[in-house]
Amino acid sequence: MKYTYYGQSCFLLEANGIKFLFDPFITPNPLAKHIDISTIAADYILVSHGHGDHVADLVTLANQTGAKVIAMVEVIGWAESQGVTNTHGMNFGKQKFDFGTLRMVWATHSSSMPDGSYGGNPAGFVLETAGMVIYFAGDTSLNLDMKLLADLYKLNYAILPIGGNYTMDVDDALIATGYINCDNVIGVHYNTFPVIEIDTEEAIAKFKRDNKQLLLPAIGETIEL
Repeated sequence: MKYTYYGQSCFLLEANGIKFLFDPFITPNPLAKHIDISTIAADYILVSHGHGDHVADLVTLANQTGAKVIAMVEVIGWAESQGVTNTHGMNFGKQKFDFGTLRMVWATHSSSMPDGSYGGNPAGFVLETAGMVIYFAGDTSLNLDMKLLADLYKLNYAILPIGGNYTMDVDDALIATGYINCDNVIGVHYNTFPVIEIDTEEAIAKFKRDNKQLLLPAIGETIEL
């Protein structure tokens, strides 16, 4: 499986030739100004919640790629009102798709659409595909519901927010690894705005001292999982 980071909480997972794009927010992000979104291909676009820093490029990329958009039903309703037609609305629970199984899980945050309309509940995802189990927490604080994931899954990687203020910070994300029983973490939702800037070297060192791995690929970088 390949992971490509596009900044903030936007990334692409590719497994068995299927491309999953998460939380498309690229063009408004000055840190991602070198990313040409016209080159991005996707089969599925997964959206954790409705805030602008997660859906800014959703309509453009959904129309460009023809990808199926998977999100909370309220987010899907907004996307459809913007002309997106290939959609699958969900809520907390799991569903089988041609690629495997997807579960939407609890996230403690808020959600509204760019036009101020109701965005439903924020969520995370557990993706089971190509023999891998990946947890993307979405925007969330540390919460006890995460402990359920250790009972349900043997996670290969967890993609966790680490910037603080709006979500978990590095210390909370480190605690979360114990809740979910996963030592391999990819950090997202950091450094985009001054209030979520972190010391990346210190963050990596904190995980290493706890015998855990924090990966922070550069924007535009692809790594193998």
